[in-house]
Amino acid sequence: MYTDREEFEGWMQRIMERFDTTEKLLERVLKKNSALDGEELLDNQDLCLLLKVGIRTLQRYRAIGTLPYFTISGKVFYRAKDVQEFIRNRFDAVAERKKPDGSS
Repeated sequence: MYTDREEFEGWMQRIMERFDTTEKLLERVLKKNSALDGEELLDNQDLCLLLKVGIRTLQRYRAIGTLPYFTISGKVFYRAKDVQEFIRNRFDAVAERKKPDGSS
């Protein structure tokens, strides 16, 4: 059994439309799940990629209290504003160490 070119292209068009619809729905779901009360949330994987560190490093930052976090059903999340503050503090600490004799 053979299909003609127009029929094949019609099928391909419908398949591509379905992919586009699925992609849009997936994007909506991902955006919805990554926010809490309008605040962007990051999970361990997001933060590891952002900071270019391992999961153990994040665990150490949490343990010493320098990186605020919370858990939901055993999964760790970080507020984007807390991560920005953490990065700013780390940057300031490094800049302070590089000053000669610690003077201003």
